[in-house]
Amino acid sequence: MNRRQLLLSSTAFGLSPLAAAVASGAAALATTPGAGGATAASGASSPGAALAAPATGSIPVAFLLSDGAVVIDFCGPWEVFESVTVVGRHDDAFQLYTVAETTKPITASSGMTILPNFTFSNAPAPKVVVIPAQSGAGDAALEWIRQVTRHTDVTMSVCTGAYVLARTGLLSGRSATTHHGAYSEFAMQFPDVRMVRGARFVESGNLATAGGLSSGIDLSLRVVERYFGRDVATQTAYYMEYQGQGWLDPNSNQNYRARRASTNAHPLCPVCDMEVDPASAPRSVYDGKTYYFCMPAHKVVFDKAPGQFLDSSQS
Repeated sequence: MNRRQLLLSSTAFGLSPLAAAVASGAAALATTPGAGGATAASGASSPGAALAAPATGSIPVAFLLSDGAVVIDFCGPWEVFESVTVVGRHDDAFQLYTVAETTKPITASSGMTILPNFTFSNAPAPKVVVIPAQSGAGDAALEWIRQVTRHTDVTMSVCTGAYVLARTGLLSGRSATTHHGAYSEFAMQFPDVRMVRGARFVESGNLATAGGLSSGIDLSLRVVERYFGRDVATQTAYYMEYQGQGWLDPNSNQNYRARRASTNAHPLCPVCDMEVDPASAPRSVYDGKTYYFCMPAHKVVFDKAPGQFLDSSQS
């Protein structure tokens, strides 16, 4: 399974919201510092305010990993936080570490093997949490996210890592974004979360969600800016030779806001809008029309509610 299939299939396998998880997450939301307020409760996106960096010591950043973690989703942010230099500061700006349910090796996308630094029971308390797209995050991971988010400055997801964050219930009543190929399915699975199409990232209290893949780099630069100011974030991007400007404009993913049109010559998967080969693709017939899918899992998802995918909102 390639990276594209992995990150999109993570939305289809075992990631439907559980009533207990939502209830528990809603309770956590009510007591989470920085997570409340009228704006967040109404589901509107509220820009993140400046964050207070400690006078000494490093800001702990935990990267939550499980099998299927998409490499750029966590390695992009890792490189951003690792590259920050603050003039006059003797300590590293950020302390980076990986966290998983166990310290057994994890198989990330494309076969990369990772040995986690810590488990949920012994990891240092993070001030920033990064949640990449992944397929193996279970109940223990969700509970860990709920607990640490009570005290984080930022708990952020990248790409379809938004599904993991949403399963905690913490996004209930808030705005969020994800990979453009998952807009419709995310909105169907989590109707209590306002899906923002065309956003590079969305901030709401101490929660933040990035769009697909490289969007996590922009959200991470935005977090750097919130802690240390725009000059430091700009110098970080310069050092990385990163030319993207998305971290300066959260609405800069507008190219992905509208769904692409599927044609007979170039059919698209109705679940994720990816182009497919009709000669070999799984297919379904609905209302007299044939639809083709990029993978069997998306055929299964579509067949459960075809009308909802075809009528999904464009805004």
